[in-house]
Amino acid sequence: MGRDLTALFDPASVAVVGASDDPAKYGHAVASQALRAPGRRPVHLVNRRGGTVLGRKAATSLTEIGEPVELVVISVPGAGFEAAVDDALACGAKAIVAITAGFAEAGAAGLARQRAVAERVRAAGAVLVGPNCLGIADNTTELYLASDRFAPGGVALLSQSGNLALELQLRGAPHGLGFSRFVSLGNQADVTLVDLVEDCARHEATSAIAVYAEDFGDGRAFARAAAAAGKPVVLLTAGRGGASARSARSHTGALTSSADVVAAVCRDAGVEPVRTPREMTVVLAALGAGPGPRAKGARARGRRTAVLTDGGGHGAVAADAAEDAGLAVPELSGPAQDRLRSALWEQSAVGNPVDLAGMGEQRPLSYADTVAELLAADEVDAVLMTGYFGGYAASGGGLGGGPADGGAVLAEGETRAAKEIVGHLASVPKPLVVQSMYPRSPSCRVLAEAGVPVFAATEDAARALAAMTGRAGDGPRGVPKLPPAAGPLRNPGYHGVRALLAAAGVPFPPAREILDEAGLLTAAEEFDGPYVLKALHLLHKSDAGGVALGLPDRDALLAAYRVMHARLGAPAYSVEAMADLTGGIELIVGVNRDPRFGPVAMVGLGGLLTETLRDVAFSLAPVPAGRAEELLRSLRTAALLGGVRGRPAVDVAAAAAVIERITTVAAAHPEIAELEVNPLLVRPDGALALDARAVLH
Repeated sequence: MGRDLTALFDPASVAVVGASDDPAKYGHAVASQALRAPGRRPVHLVNRRGGTVLGRKAATSLTEIGEPVELVVISVPGAGFEAAVDDALACGAKAIVAITAGFAEAGAAGLARQRAVAERVRAAGAVLVGPNCLGIADNTTELYLASDRFAPGGVALLSQSGNLALELQLRGAPHGLGFSRFVSLGNQADVTLVDLVEDCARHEATSAIAVYAEDFGDGRAFARAAAAAGKPVVLLTAGRGGASARSARSHTGALTSSADVVAAVCRDAGVEPVRTPREMTVVLAALGAGPGPRAKGARARGRRTAVLTDGGGHGAVAADAAEDAGLAVPELSGPAQDRLRSALWEQSAVGNPVDLAGMGEQRPLSYADTVAELLAADEVDAVLMTGYFGGYAASGGGLGGGPADGGAVLAEGETRAAKEIVGHLASVPKPLVVQSMYPRSPSCRVLAEAGVPVFAATEDAARALAAMTGRAGDGPRGVPKLPPAAGPLRNPGYHGVRALLAAAGVPFPPAREILDEAGLLTAAEEFDGPYVLKALHLLHKSDAGGVALGLPDRDALLAAYRVMHARLGAPAYSVEAMADLTGGIELIVGVNRDPRFGPVAMVGLGGLLTETLRDVAFSLAPVPAGRAEELLRSLRTAALLGGVRGRPAVDVAAAAAVIERITTVAAAHPEIAELEVNPLLVRPDGALALDARAVLH
């Protein structure tokens, strides 16, 4: 059930330690907000000098209050922080909100102080938010302990940035977005992001959870909590660039950026990732955090989108934006087009985009009639309406923005059309998003108040619809459980890694490690050619010229060894049976252990061109075979797997089974930072690993 945070969000009493009359101090802002609901619970102000604060008598200490206090906000200089925490626990506090900074963010000494305080709080059976946070608020319990006011609504905002929280408020207001809770995460010394996601998931007044996080703590636990939330979780995070990949030593590490990891986590956990506060607002508005009876409606199960417009330009731009957002805009079938023709006039386009071609000005109800036909079509999962709708009610009916003959009639007709659209949606509840040049017009307000997202920008409308229709694959795939930790890998060399994987069922060609010519000739007697010779203890053997392929016999093998050894002087070599490459495709399978989210798997087109083509897909590891097959079929070059230009199809199921074994091994060995098989040869008759490497932490 997670931790009990009742004392944090609905305490019986509150004290603000460090309350001040000085507007420059944070204790002033928090105390001012705390006093907004004095009738809900006792609110005590504490200032070591006593006197009055904000016109109320201030106690000089928590002890002077003379009664237990359930939640204490501490906003004092760092030197007095520990004493304030001890006083809070002594007076019975069950929750502490620590505004004071100067702990883990300040270095090792600050981290040690922070850990000691957190241990004392937990030992007392209390909870601590922060330190180095900006407070909390819960509109549902009238708890106001942050510097800013948050409009009431359904979004629980968990943020490591106060300014971003303020921006989300400002951007959300036009869409009717409000907040059930706000928590400034701070350093997460005790109460973590995971604790808060779990509690907000249980909070009935919260319809969506918005997260801005730089430090996930236990990223796996966050993913599990988000997957189990049962309500939308929208994530904005920083550090998505590839700088972290520059220090990687394997192809897998070099191809795995922070953005790839976060995207994989979001796909597996069903989290909606966003890149900016604006995009977060758009997605929250789409996923039902705003007003209206449709706010908590079900999302669509498909992404086939009909674009409806009353102008060709808007329709074309919207169709492009929809496809850029991952939606499909297929041509409508003949029967669907026939039904639309019966409702529209001759010049209307009905293929998709559906263009009223001016009919909306002649008869505004044609918008509603067309929406009804599109919603009723089984081949349409969602509708994007774009362009001038809203303009008649906004301007009195004139295209130029001013009154025109019959303008009032057009305005009235458009508002009626909006009401009819709402009625059609009630009968056939599919996602509908509107982009309008006049998003605040009376007719658009009718739609917005009914829960239809309305945007001014086409790209926002498309992004919103993409969020409402879900991702390819329909829903979260789940966060895989880590296998029990295995004994550490003692031999991280090439043959040690091969042995580790082979023991897990990963097939390899026969191979022998050799140190000299005598060992090479002995190995050549153990299996027939053609042979492969590899110089060992080189990370990228091919780049260094340390691989010789297709050596037909012992003489060719010996000659290649002498040339290679004279040039490289490697301490050891591997003699291997040459695999039959006929009809095969080379894949790469790797696992990179992310410090936040643990092992993350990568599969893609492998071989020498891995980093050049960068055709790869990611998932949390270990990867079950079914999920591995999905990843393979999501590649840009997936058509190669099914056979092209007379080539046979390869055994994708066999490849997926090997991927499961490789990723399970990596997940069971926390000492392995990077594990890679490249290439994994997939043929019509199975899969064979041709090379492997591991990098230890």
